[in-house]
Amino acid sequence: MSALKEKILLLLMGGLAFGCSYTPQNQWKVIKTVSNEWKNINKKELHAEIHRLYRSKLVKKITNPDGTFTFVLTDKGKLRALTYNFENMKIERKDWDGKWRFVVFDVPEKFRIGRDALRGKIKKLGFYELQKSVFIFPYKCQDEIEFIIEFFDIRKYVRYGTIDLIDNADHLKTIFGLK
Repeated sequence: MSALKEKILLLLMGGLAFGCSYTPQNQWKVIKTVSNEWKNINKKELHAEIHRLYRSKLVKKITNPDGTFTFVLTDKGKLRALTYNFENMKIERKDWDGKWRFVVFDVPEKFRIGRDALRGKIKKLGFYELQKSVFIFPYKCQDEIEFIIEFFDIRKYVRYGTIDLIDNADHLKTIFGLK
């Protein structure tokens, strides 16, 4: 895939990222990033690449009542863009606020792709598996988790929470290097 095509898909995913960002600070980051990247794209190359994307079934064209066009990601395009976002997704490990974030899930087999993507990504992000399908992490990560579960449409099977106290905190602090 060309660098321009990858950038276009990521910019289109910016809309999804904006929708999954619940805090104004994170929404502003998305807007700023998308705006800066948009300025760096050659408009002629962009036009040609959008037509290639359209033919590849990664985007679909919607004709608006006023005669303008809107290009939106298809499911295939979202999956491709999400793959690129997965490669770059990181969680900032700033000063620990003393709280624990946990993700608990019981995703049915028919949504296995989403379940496996969630499990694999949270492990890669550094979550610790307390037990089967129960993971814990010490840093703020709600936006990242929300993004993954919304994209794969597994919200009703995943719980995210924040707790102040856990009985094995000393062990977890050691695992995460917080002592």
